[in-house]
Amino acid sequence: MPRFKIIIQYDGTNYCGWQSQNNGIAVQQVLENIIGEFNNGNHIKLTGAGRTDSGVHALGQTAHFNLNTHLDTCTLLKAINAKCPIDISVIKCDAVSSDFHARFSAVRRIYKYQCYFGTNPLFRNQCWFLSEPSLDKLNSLADKITGIGDFLSFSKWGGEKKNTECEIFQSVWNKVNNMVIFTISANRFLHHMVRYLIGTMIAVEQNKYSEDDFIQLLNLPQKNVALHKAPAQGLILEKVIYE
Repeated sequence: MPRFKIIIQYDGTNYCGWQSQNNGIAVQQVLENIIGEFNNGNHIKLTGAGRTDSGVHALGQTAHFNLNTHLDTCTLLKAINAKCPIDISVIKCDAVSSDFHARFSAVRRIYKYQCYFGTNPLFRNQCWFLSEPSLDKLNSLADKITGIGDFLSFSKWGGEKKNTECEIFQSVWNKVNNMVIFTISANRFLHHMVRYLIGTMIAVEQNKYSEDDFIQLLNLPQKNVALHKAPAQGLILEKVIYE
């Protein structure tokens, strides 16, 4: 059966996350219902590259699905978007080989996080509102994250055995007008890992958490650590990269 790859942008404010759940409407669920209309109303399984949490946004979520259709990719793209709500948009649709997998074929994922220290309330659903932090201090902490490491300390631990090692390719803060924006890219991320890292860096910068304790959690991973977690609305899945 033909396989398609789509790239999706969404405002996650009104969704319980990417993955379909029983406690709310998920982006995955909305798109599966739409694409199912082109499959005679039969269910279509949509597999995403990243399972973004409730309130988290995406500029470049990638997903794949199988569908028998006479529509070419351009027409299919337009047909899907014609049925999407205003806060979801599919920006690209490609036919791919049957062995392509949106999650397991990915080699790098890029997230950014926006912290805002201005007064414009229009940013309330896309940023964490803070006092202006020290960019130098945040980058001194971000430098310690890069490389291959065990990020067990910065993950939501569910009790199951799992691999908690990740390779961080980029970890940097930049100032843009009244925002400081954190960009992080890695081969993979653990559940809530980015938000725990950001929340803890901000806590250290605000003298609410010890820098030595932050470094110890990186060097001596442990589960069930009480950490600061950044709010969801500032996080954006920017891009997923494939070979």
